[in-house]
Amino acid sequence: MTTQSEVAHALCILCDSVIGETNVDQIFKQISVFARIFNCSSIAYGCRTPVPNVQRKSRRKLPTISTYPEEWQEHCLKSGYDRLDPGVRLRHSQSLPVLWEDAYKDPNTTDRERRIFDEAREFGLRTGVTIPLRGRLGTFPTMSFVQTETSGLSNSAVFYLWLAALVFHILVERSSDLNADVPSLTARERECISWVPKGKSSWDIGAILGISPNTVDFHIKHVMKKIDTANRMVAAMEAEQLGLIEPQFWLL
Repeated sequence: MTTQSEVAHALCILCDSVIGETNVDQIFKQISVFARIFNCSSIAYGCRTPVPNVQRKSRRKLPTISTYPEEWQEHCLKSGYDRLDPGVRLRHSQSLPVLWEDAYKDPNTTDRERRIFDEAREFGLRTGVTIPLRGRLGTFPTMSFVQTETSGLSNSAVFYLWLAALVFHILVERSSDLNADVPSLTARERECISWVPKGKSSWDIGAILGISPNTVDFHIKHVMKKIDTANRMVAAMEAEQLGLIEPQFWLL
């Protein structure tokens, strides 16, 4: 049984070992070692993917890195699941860690999300915590710590894992190239692209905004050109993550 003072000492050792380190993989390994104190054998970090199975060019270079079983990651890709955490739904305004067991029991959790949790358990990801992190340039990364057993995580364990996640995130941002040019959108471009995640066609958007569908297409094409993509859904996703439009509800 590890005492509080021993955990605090281990966290100090972790901080001393990673401060000044620029190799993200090496920092991740150190965080993984620390997480084992709490029987967390798998961890994952990265930006959530609001639209599955869409390949896109990201302006931010935050890594997606995970020690989840390869079989689970392959299953997620085939099924179109987010590879960072099974079914934790996070709002961009959320700042507190979310225990998977609480997310599973939440009445707002859908049957589909519970099914993903159930599938994750079959691959050894039995319980864990997902920690939301605020990134620069509108990024919303998370870090998850997962146990292969069902003992659960105490409040103090979550607190120390939260601190470790913050340390990792800060160091990753410092070592990543996050200073790429961010395009600017006109008010009309923001209006048009904001309706795309809601499944609205150009005709629908035109009716809502009182403009023609051709005008809508004109503005959306401008956004796509600025974002550097040929897909309007990817353009909307990128605009959101860059902080150019308000967070949207994505139709999956």
